[in-house]
Amino acid sequence: MSSKSQSTYGARAANHPNPLARKLFQVAEAKKSNVTVSADVTTTAELLDLADRLGPYIAVIKTHIDILSDFSQETITGLNALAAKHNFLIFEDRKFIDIGNTVQKQYHQGTLRISEWAHIINCSVLPGEGIVEALAQTAQSPDFPYGQDRGLLILAEMTSKGSLATGSYTSASVDYARKYQSFVLGFVSTRSLTEVESTVAANENEDFVVFTTGVNLSSKGDKLGQQYQTPQSAIGRGADFIIAGRGIYAAPDPVEAAKQYQQQGWEAYMARVGGQ
Repeated sequence: MSSKSQSTYGARAANHPNPLARKLFQVAEAKKSNVTVSADVTTTAELLDLADRLGPYIAVIKTHIDILSDFSQETITGLNALAAKHNFLIFEDRKFIDIGNTVQKQYHQGTLRISEWAHIINCSVLPGEGIVEALAQTAQSPDFPYGQDRGLLILAEMTSKGSLATGSYTSASVDYARKYQSFVLGFVSTRSLTEVESTVAANENEDFVVFTTGVNLSSKGDKLGQQYQTPQSAIGRGADFIIAGRGIYAAPDPVEAAKQYQQQGWEAYMARVGGQ
């Protein structure tokens, strides 16, 4: 685990070179929450209702915007308003995976208009370095209207059984993150990746953010290969933010569930940083 992950969110926010990472850590510190809720619902009304009810207890809401049956301007306006109201960031889990020219259009054009409302996006590096370069180029171009309020997570590992996101794929994820760290916030991974072999040397200011999926308090998996872990195990392995989906939104009382994840996630984080 990196020495940076032993520091508090506040300390990392103060020293982080990436503006969006600073904002992310500031939100976590202010709300005492490292919870990202994966809001895998299928209508705008459900999404906005969930975001409004869970907003006070989360740091990030993660969307799969293409599963909405009624995506519209109302979706964008509503999400942005709730993010401002409750002080959370929006992460569109689009998992871009195509050639650079295509992902630029998927991100900044098209029906979903992702660049207009998603602070955070993610991609797989299976297509090679060009996908990271293309997304960074789009977000950092002089005429891009959202400036330093956008960032990328690289999908370096997955929690599904038999995942092929291992070995040289994970190493390449670290390589590209280091080459484009003005835009790359960090990783979606099951652990801290500081010990992964990389052809690109780390620099002294490096502080990649780790999001870990598949966090669930009560289940060990599902019939489709998902494998879960607890907030304690995820944060103990280097997660800075835990991603929980069905454990929260499908709970009998989603608000109470979100509070439980917030409490356990925060306690695990405090244990990791020594209660600073």
